[in-house]
Amino acid sequence: MKDVADLLFTAGAAALLVAVAIGAARLPLFPIRELAVTNELHAVRRAELERALADSLRGNFFSVNLEAFRQSLEQVPWVRRAEVRRRWPASIEVSIEEHVPVAFWDQSSGQLVNSHGEIFTAGISAPPGDLPSLSGPVSFVPEMLGYCRQAADLLKPTGRVPRVLKVSPRLALQLTLDDGMIVELGREQAKASVRERLERFVEFYPSILTAAKKRPEVVDMRYPKGFALKVNALAAAPGSDSKGKP
Repeated sequence: MKDVADLLFTAGAAALLVAVAIGAARLPLFPIRELAVTNELHAVRRAELERALADSLRGNFFSVNLEAFRQSLEQVPWVRRAEVRRRWPASIEVSIEEHVPVAFWDQSSGQLVNSHGEIFTAGISAPPGDLPSLSGPVSFVPEMLGYCRQAADLLKPTGRVPRVLKVSPRLALQLTLDDGMIVELGREQAKASVRERLERFVEFYPSILTAAKKRPEVVDMRYPKGFALKVNALAAAPGSDSKGKP
């Protein structure tokens, strides 16, 4: 009987401690007094954070639902990832990773592509900078971003920069440069990669301009050992050849 009594006493004491702890956590003695953002923000506005957290920041220091808090933060435009933690005695500490935009997605969609190759909605109408535009299959976005970066690097000797990269449902690439010239690059192939075609375009860029007598509208680099030009009929010189071979 003594052992049973001791066991009941211990269980009762433990239950009392739990009840006291729960009751204390619900008392207004532990209000959250500060939202501390631990890193510098560039695109995210503090007012947007406060509006998003108005419904999720309920309870006191002990009872606030940090997971709901985090999810609300990640719904704010420009927030890619958020981490939250309690900081004694009355603060919630927030660390935010912002989206870093590197391209527009589908131009008129109002969406951007971040540095991880992810599409996000920025909630803005004006561009955040001089960014290229990507469009194509959503599942192919990381690869498109890689092609666009590759093109920007390879085109430096020509003084041109990529402005629009379109990928067809069959994964054929079409690149539009900053002067409006369209470069047809076709699909990735083992015997003739997109990089090789773009390198060939850069190598013979002066010849392309010479052959066309004027900037061509379209340069088709899908030929195994040459290229084809489409030139405005009114702009082309009489007798000019619209095809070239390296």
